[in-house]
Amino acid sequence: MRVLVTGATGFVGGRLVPVLLDRGHDVRVLVRDPDGYDPPEGVDVGTGDLLEPGSFDAALADVEAAYYLVHSMGSGGDFAERDRQAAANFARAAGEAGVDRVVYLGGLGEDDDGEGEELSAHLRSRREVERVLADGNYQLTTLRAAVIIGKGSASFEMIRQLDRRLPVMVTPRWVHTPCQPIAIDDVTGYLAGLLDVPETAGETYEIGGPEVLDYAAIMRRTAAVMGRRKPIILGVPVLTPELSAYWIGLVTDVPTSVARPLIHGLKTPVVADDEPIRKLVPVDLTPFDEAVTRALANEGEGEDEGGR
Repeated sequence: MRVLVTGATGFVGGRLVPVLLDRGHDVRVLVRDPDGYDPPEGVDVGTGDLLEPGSFDAALADVEAAYYLVHSMGSGGDFAERDRQAAANFARAAGEAGVDRVVYLGGLGEDDDGEGEELSAHLRSRREVERVLADGNYQLTTLRAAVIIGKGSASFEMIRQLDRRLPVMVTPRWVHTPCQPIAIDDVTGYLAGLLDVPETAGETYEIGGPEVLDYAAIMRRTAAVMGRRKPIILGVPVLTPELSAYWIGLVTDVPTSVARPLIHGLKTPVVADDEPIRKLVPVDLTPFDEAVTRALANEGEGEDEGGR
């Protein structure tokens, strides 16, 4: 297929492009600044800004399938509005261009966690983008994932740097929230594999790795793979997400504007019911420790944007 990838300079999109090329697709990417993007051989580069209607219409010409892999979480408190507008602009333009399929990577999490608490602003925004994209005149396939393990993932970077710099951590109760992390290679395997299975068009699937862990276990297991002493983690009920984001901003390179929505999202259990997608798109899931090992081996690689 002729495929368009938005967010190609980011964590997921940057890894998806070569996978699509390897599968024989004709790949075009949409970037705001072509001078800041070094495309793999054979990739067609289109320019435009999703917040500026009309600027990216040419990139959608003759496209059969498009991946929507952009988000504005690092842009500050107005990220939800920016994401909503960008998705609406894209949905309208893709429908008018005659795109057949759109694939979106969103976030796991029930709309209500069973205790009357709603999704965090970060996860709520991901779900809203999903609804906006679903209004387009094409078939939308949505994958929902939890923490993605790989170099460039904002959540993984936060965990890795905390393990490196803090032997003792005082955390909110979210440290015991269940999570099903997934390796970036498995995410791109699912994303690319969807195009080979027509019946996935118009459907929503949850994806996850082979283990369900809480965040305390994720941090301890990551520390062990790094060859460091497992941190002492003390969960307390009085530490607010705002304070957590503040001290994460002090001791890691993750900006507070990114850490805050991520921390709020960690209160929500994110466990995947992945049996439906595994029946259609076989992926040999990567064990957690191996995913961390691969991510650490790629520490020298630079990334422009993070993902959850």
